Amino acid sequence: MDTTHRPAARVICLDAAERLLLLRWRDPFDGALIWEPPGGGIEPDETPLAAARRELAEETGLDPAAVLERGVPVDRDFHWKGTHFAGVEHFFLARYPDDRPPLRRGGLLPDEQATLAGHAWVPWSDLATLPDPLEPPHLRSVLADLAPDGPWGSAADGV
Repeated sequence: MDTTHRPAARVICLDAAERLLLLRWRDPFDGALIWEPPGGGIEPDETPLAAARRELAEETGLDPAAVLERGVPVDRDFHWKGTHFAGVEHFFLARYPDDRPPLRRGGLLPDEQATLAGHAWVPWSDLATLPDPLEPPHLRSVLADLAPDGPWGSAADGV
């Protein structure tokens, strides 16, 4: 299987109770389910921050202005649609003052509408108990890198 790198950006969204927004996707190739933060590919001549804000608005309808400017690079290695993806993606943080802000998915492409299986605002302490794989598996350490003052612990704590 060939390996592909697709420049991408993602947003870890936290609500008022510091729950993380995760989207649940069904792979159309093999039916596997995964959870991951909103995000997607970086368009030509687009910065990672601009891509993160655009993708967040398209996939969730949440206010993209909440995405903070500081991002962290994250090594990704996963399979999707029969393709092996590997490379660095940029992750950003957004905080929302409400509990579980509602989502509006008006910006999803037809193939995204077909593969989005749902979403959840997940307490950070429950990341290891999700019923399907989390991508990236070390999301808690990414969160700790973006917000080291949070209750989730240091980046060395795993998940």
